[in-house]
Amino acid sequence: MEAKSGLKKQLGSIQRQALTTDQQALVTTSFLNEQRLPLVVRPSVAGVDLAQWSTNNLAWLTKQLHQYGGVLFRGFGVDTAQAFETVISAASGELLEYRERSSPRSQVQGNIYTSTEHPADQTIFLHNENSYQKAWPRQIFFCCTIEPATGGETPIADVRKVYQRLDPALRQAFVDRGILYVRNFGGGVGLDWRNVFQTDDRAEVEAYCERVGMQAIWGENDHLQTRRMGRAVATHPITGEIVWFNHATFFHVSTLEAPIRDALLAQFKPEEVPNNSYYGDGSPIEPEVMEALRAAYQAETIIFPWERGDVLMLDNMLVAHARSAFTGSRQVLVGMAHPTTHAD
Repeated sequence: MEAKSGLKKQLGSIQRQALTTDQQALVTTSFLNEQRLPLVVRPSVAGVDLAQWSTNNLAWLTKQLHQYGGVLFRGFGVDTAQAFETVISAASGELLEYRERSSPRSQVQGNIYTSTEHPADQTIFLHNENSYQKAWPRQIFFCCTIEPATGGETPIADVRKVYQRLDPALRQAFVDRGILYVRNFGGGVGLDWRNVFQTDDRAEVEAYCERVGMQAIWGENDHLQTRRMGRAVATHPITGEIVWFNHATFFHVSTLEAPIRDALLAQFKPEEVPNNSYYGDGSPIEPEVMEALRAAYQAETIIFPWERGDVLMLDNMLVAHARSAFTGSRQVLVGMAHPTTHAD
């Protein structure tokens, strides 16, 4: 669902932030907006290697990430998959394999992937990557290697603030009841289970589902339905902050753009569409509740245009991301790190 222009946080005055003497000699920091998300880091001299700089300033960088939720590196010229992978390795260590996918994507190099191959004329609603899974990446990186002609932004929203915007009674209902995620694969609609689980072996899929606490139900015509219980909120393992961290809004059929939603519901029952969410007891989430959830995300939406060579580093538990529709060519790569669970 595309963020409406009235809800966009527009670019504002640049604000400077003091750094240590050594850091100040190499980079400058600023903000694009009054919401102070993301923190923007630019080289102040030519030839600064972002990977090496990240290694040398990892403690400072981690502190900024936890404070602001996102850091945009601009002007460092990171415009290849190899350079991007090197930056992630320097800033976060080993990259994660992308499993149990929710959108089509391709592997570019190692564990660097296209951010999504969703049709260009469609938007993707805000979500925290893999929050519906047992384990998720605590950090996610995006890199723009080809700027779109128009649109194609990666909107972001601080889910600490989303949590605070929600009515306490609404939050508590989800905390008490949990969330049930129902996904359907095959049948010519949505993703195929082989793509999602990266295997063509049913036994391997079943073993994976059992390992992560997910029910796998096979049907006719190579159809697979999965059902999993999830939580609505999480506590950040480093900052201790409570965040709205789930896929209830993203997966709910009513969040789809109207033509897609109406076409799906004309052909399938709600429990048969590719993705849908319910309260943990299986009962439907009320329409007014879904509207309140979407409104909270949209109120915190921040949008800025990509520039080639940009690298956006997000704390995936603090900041959700989305994608705007676009025209022209666009390539935004993604990589993830720091696997995390509720037990952490």
